[in-house]
Amino acid sequence: MKLDLLHPFERMPYFTIEGFKQATGMENPEQVRMLLYRWAKASHIVPIKKGMYMTRRFFELHSSDASFPAVISAVLLPQSYISLEFVLQRHTILTEVTYPVTAITIRNTHRIVNQLGTFWYRSIRPDLYRGYKISEYFGILYAEASVSKALFDYFYLRSIPAAFRSPSFNLAEELRLNLEELSPLERDEFGQFVEESRNRKMQQIYKNFRSTLWRP
Repeated sequence: MKLDLLHPFERMPYFTIEGFKQATGMENPEQVRMLLYRWAKASHIVPIKKGMYMTRRFFELHSSDASFPAVISAVLLPQSYISLEFVLQRHTILTEVTYPVTAITIRNTHRIVNQLGTFWYRSIRPDLYRGYKISEYFGILYAEASVSKALFDYFYLRSIPAAFRSPSFNLAEELRLNLEELSPLERDEFGQFVEESRNRKMQQIYKNFRSTLWRP
């Protein structure tokens, strides 16, 4: 099955049909599609999305890397940054269950499911699309929210009953959030995002945290 043609791609997070044709010299589109179809069926390659694949070898070597899910998320939707539950869990703010890869975009909210996992993309206001850093993994750029921004995104996009926002109600305890893990600097950063959002719900939530958890 000409598996030796895959060797150059075993060191890459993904390859495209066009890239495969250029690297191998195969010009017949139908022949290339049939070959990739057979390889995918035999699990030699993993389909990521239409026209894009990962070799089984790369997956086996790197699927446990900390950056792997974030990179796949960025490949699926470049205009996004990972945030919300996925980042909060990595920082031990959320600990109880395993979450899919969650990300923020200014496009429509949607979900992508493939052999590599489930990827949720939540839409946010363009002026709130920030608070992330850019990193690189095998030449692929991906964006990840700071823990403060992930916490902001988590509440901004979550429905919270008005009663839970009262300063006398311990919202963090009710939702079992380990917010003690946040440093004073991260707490201040969260407050800055809240202030700049001019969102009443977020202001009430921040006030709740300051009265029940983040006391001076």
